[in-house]
Amino acid sequence: IPVAVYDHIQFNIFASSKFIEETYNEEKPKILEKYASMGYRDAQIEKDSVYVLSPNLVNIVIKVKEGKQYYFRDISFIGNTKYTNAELAKVLGIKKGEIFNQSKLDSRLFMNPSGYDISSLYMDDGYLFFNINPVEINVENDSIDLEIRIYEGKQATINKVMVTGNDKT
Repeated sequence: IPVAVYDHIQFNIFASSKFIEETYNEEKPKILEKYASMGYRDAQIEKDSVYVLSPNLVNIVIKVKEGKQYYFRDISFIGNTKYTNAELAKVLGIKKGEIFNQSKLDSRLFMNPSGYDISSLYMDDGYLFFNINPVEINVENDSIDLEIRIYEGKQATINKVMVTGNDKT
């Protein structure tokens, strides 16, 4: 039964299946991604071991050092003229005191599949040269202050549309 051990607590985190070392090594970083999504951005795998118990059974022990849990604190926007700070904060949808989650931040800034993110907001309005860069300006104790730097660029417009090779319409 594969387990992860943290401070003598065991969790059964893998589905029972055939153990394939290559797959195991490829999937192991997902453990850290899960910790990072819960605010433990400094989490590290300190040690992992695979023990063969019998020809059909292995035991996996993974020791994780969590580090401290981080939270979003102050989030500010600079460089924005098209949209107000309040409008951008609404699209970002991250409040002060929420657990820090880099994946959530990235999906709210860049090309979220739902289309509801700050990059899409600008690009859908013709700001094709738009750029956004979140910068951690202060990490203090368990809190992170972000400055979201925006370069809007010029709004692109359609100048001329030419259709060629169309004989029917």
